Amino acid sequence: MTKIFCDIADLSLIRKFNKKKIVKGFTTNPSLIRKAGAKDYKNYCKKILKITKKPVSFEIFADDEKNMISQGLKIKSWGSNVYVKVPLTNSKGKFTGKVIKKLNRKKIKLNITAVYNAQQTKQILKKINRKTKVIISIFAGRMADAGKDPIPEFKNSLRLVKKYANVEILWASTREPYNLLQAKQIKCHIITVPPSIIEKIEKFGKSFQKLTTDTVKGFLKDSKKSNFKI
Repeated sequence: MTKIFCDIADLSLIRKFNKKKIVKGFTTNPSLIRKAGAKDYKNYCKKILKITKKPVSFEIFADDEKNMISQGLKIKSWGSNVYVKVPLTNSKGKFTGKVIKKLNRKKIKLNITAVYNAQQTKQILKKINRKTKVIISIFAGRMADAGKDPIPEFKNSLRLVKKYANVEILWASTREPYNLLQAKQIKCHIITVPPSIIEKIEKFGKSFQKLTTDTVKGFLKDSKKSNFKI
């Protein structure tokens, strides 16, 4: 079963989607939190934690090892359902292996983000134990945007983590509802999805005939609104 997480930071939307059984957790990042209008990162994240008891990922944003570890320790203290989100590298491209290893040794649940291939997954696995929960977020949509097929990287990563009962692979940067079916086909553990796509997923099941009729109705409605004539 591929779990669906909601990728959002807006408080009103978190309240709404927290009530949905289909949503098993939430992912955020500094960009989403900024877009939601937050002025204080810590206080805003704590507001999210007052809304949901489901797993939530909050990302560190320091760019050096010492402060990455410091931020990770602080974020971990905010709640038992918190995953500390750590980027695979810093902005200079340096692997954050020391940060991952240090936080993992302290039994902190991690979400390793900005991962793109199975080789990077292998790097991460060398730095973690087999007990503390770890999510590895592979950016399928951004990979596809760059003309690369994400499926082989997911399959290889899923094969690598089979021996790690504590590790889950997450399909990130979802672009369309069909990505859920792709994630299910390869038995990906988690997919994180923006609210608009979750709402489309909830409407799965339309027949081809229904899709055709709805499409034609839409064209007809727009042509009448426009008063088109031939």
